[in-house]
Amino acid sequence: MTNARYLLAWFVMLLASIANGTLRDFTYGRHFSELPSQQISTLTGIVMLGVLIYFYVRRWPPNSGRQALNIGLFWVSLTIAFEFLFFHYVGGRPWNDLLANYDMSGGRLWPLLLAWIAVAPLLFYRLRLSGS
Repeated sequence: MTNARYLLAWFVMLLASIANGTLRDFTYGRHFSELPSQQISTLTGIVMLGVLIYFYVRRWPPNSGRQALNIGLFWVSLTIAFEFLFFHYVGGRPWNDLLANYDMSGGRLWPLLLAWIAVAPLLFYRLRLSGS
C-alpha cells in the first residue's frame, strides 16, 4: 500500500467523522446535553472508524506489525493536527476549548478515539494473521 493510500484512507475517515458529527447534531444531540452527546459521538466514531480501518487492513494489508502501528500513528497525527489547526484557525475555537476535549477526568472520551485509531490497524493486522 502506498503512502497515498494511507492519506486517502484518512480523508475517508475524516468524511466519516464529519458524518458522525452531523448525525450527532441533527439527532441525539438535540435531546442530550453537550457532554453526553460528545460521549455518544465518540463511541459511534470508534465503531464507524473501526469498520473503515478493518476494511483498509483487509483490502491493503500492512507488510508488518510495525507498519500497521505506523499507519495508526500517522492517522492519529493527521487527526490531531486537523483538530487543532482547523478548529482553531477556521472554526475560531480557543485553544483551551480544544484542549478540554482531552480531559478524561471531566468525562471526555476523545482520547479513547485517538488511542483506537492508533492501535486498530495493528489489532486488525494481527487478527488477520491469526485467521480471524
